[in-house]
Amino acid sequence: MFTGIVEALGEVVAVRDHGTNRTFTIRAAMAGELKVDQSVAHDGVCLTVVAVQEDRYEVTAVLETLSRTNLGTWAPGSPVGLERCLRIGDRLDGHMVQGHVDTTVRCREVRDLDGSWAFTFDLPAQGELLVEKGSVCLNGVSLTVATLDATGFGVAIIPYTFAHTTFHRLKSGDRVNLEFDVLGKYVQRMLGHQHRP
Repeated sequence: MFTGIVEALGEVVAVRDHGTNRTFTIRAAMAGELKVDQSVAHDGVCLTVVAVQEDRYEVTAVLETLSRTNLGTWAPGSPVGLERCLRIGDRLDGHMVQGHVDTTVRCREVRDLDGSWAFTFDLPAQGELLVEKGSVCLNGVSLTVATLDATGFGVAIIPYTFAHTTFHRLKSGDRVNLEFDVLGKYVQRMLGHQHRP
């Protein structure tokens, strides 16, 4: 379980395929604090640490993860927002995030508002799970849905978030990982609407 508050930026330094799996080597200041079997969110995707060495560590993504997220676009040099799992007793500064990405969405527009940034995205197929002023997780960042209409939604980004996450690299046309609020997914399921990927 995560909170959608990115702790640090890492960098992909190597990518290798084996079968349908893909292993990423990530360089990060926190690498020395990690251990094998630990869960870390990478741009919102929960991956298990499989090896640690000095300032880098490895994680493996299976075909299901690669097909549902933007990890397939990662290459050496790609920045990655990192968050370690929530500890019992920690403050929940964002919202409850599982690290189980539902889909990706295309960034439509980035507007500099001279003090903040407005990002708009295409509405995903499960758009009914978004509510204005509700929570959404984009590339591992817990955000509030600021605008919502029949074709898209928008979020507002403060300077700190812009500088300390991958949002400062995001441009129109890029795809981001989206995780809906888990509470909305359970409510939808209980009301008899099957959640479809």
